[in-house]
Amino acid sequence: MAGDTGGRQTARLPQPLGMKRIAILGSTGSIGRQCLEVVAGHRDRFRVVALGAGNRVETLATQVAEHRPALVSVANRERAQELAERLRASRIEPLPEIVFGADGLLRVATHPEADLLLSAAVGVVGLTATYAAIEQRKTVALANKEVLVAAGELVMAAASRKGVELLPVDSEHNAIHQCLRAGHPREIRRLVLTASGGPFRKLPASRLQDVTPEQALAHPNWRMGPRITVDSATLMNKGFEVIEAHWLFGVPLEQIDVVIHPQSTIHSMVEFVDGSVLAQLGPTDMRVPIQYALTYPQRLASNGWVLDWAALRRLEFAPASPRKFPCLRLARAALRAGGTAPCALNAADEVAVTAFLERRLAFPDIPRVIERVLEQMPSFAITSLEAVLAADAEARRLASQAIAQLGGGRTTAQAESAAGR
Repeated sequence: MAGDTGGRQTARLPQPLGMKRIAILGSTGSIGRQCLEVVAGHRDRFRVVALGAGNRVETLATQVAEHRPALVSVANRERAQELAERLRASRIEPLPEIVFGADGLLRVATHPEADLLLSAAVGVVGLTATYAAIEQRKTVALANKEVLVAAGELVMAAASRKGVELLPVDSEHNAIHQCLRAGHPREIRRLVLTASGGPFRKLPASRLQDVTPEQALAHPNWRMGPRITVDSATLMNKGFEVIEAHWLFGVPLEQIDVVIHPQSTIHSMVEFVDGSVLAQLGPTDMRVPIQYALTYPQRLASNGWVLDWAALRRLEFAPASPRKFPCLRLARAALRAGGTAPCALNAADEVAVTAFLERRLAFPDIPRVIERVLEQMPSFAITSLEAVLAADAEARRLASQAIAQLGGGRTTAQAESAAGR
């Protein structure tokens, strides 16, 4: 009989991947640049129609010259004029439409030709635009943590209402997404997020007072932007990921664990109710999860980023110390509290990390600032984007206030460095 498989089930392959038209928020950041590398390797599959950036006009001009988007957004009018001048000097014709500010990001995210939005802008600046893309039923590849940390309930409700799938780009959630293709959500016993432990994994907690921004930015495994790199050193990044995993996969907080895995080879794991554990392994290269999100539900051959099995000697795991990494505890507490707490957690962390990078705050004071903000933050339900933005603004005000009170906690060495001595 034609098509007989002897009773065996055969997997049905997805239809061939057609041309996908992509818009990117945060194109000049780390994730945005690596996304464009993936696009450049598969020009027969992807076309860039819109780019949203901030102040890095020189980088953006290079991206425009290579990918020729129809629409480009920058931070403000001055940057828009600078970009136009650079493109004219490079004889780029025709010029893309150049817009700016929050309205510019909104236009990038909702570009009528875009099939997929990569949301990679840092901070709540990308929240409104990403939400608008969901309302227009665009597929969203999500690399902006703030979207779900600050407004997870609101965003997921909109995605459900519009039938939009959020494809995680973070390596940990991307790994879980891949593992869950082998099971059903109701079969999950727990999700296990892995953390490298950052540059201070072996440093005694008593010595964290003296660490410098340069040391915090020296991540052992990953190339990332400044804030996320510092968040990896405090493990706040992992706390954010716990909150994101709760919203992305509908798993209760009590079923989400974090383990230290220094090699960063296993990006995360799913333990099922029957005792089976599925882990996703891969190189420490963000282009892998980016390409997965862009091509889902298919897979395309990579352009050379593969796991080096010969160099893989061991896989180590250890618990995350709540004493050494209090940010993880604070993130869990914020998710339990709900309402404005997760939004305040994110805003306070961003302000505190900036102060640390500017040498106005000691490294251990980052969680102290966040805890003070969570204690003082008014609690109310998040029912609109306006409520999110109001909570974000108030948390930033409280964080700045706390930093002014704790700023004397810097070491002498840090203070001298800040003074340029």
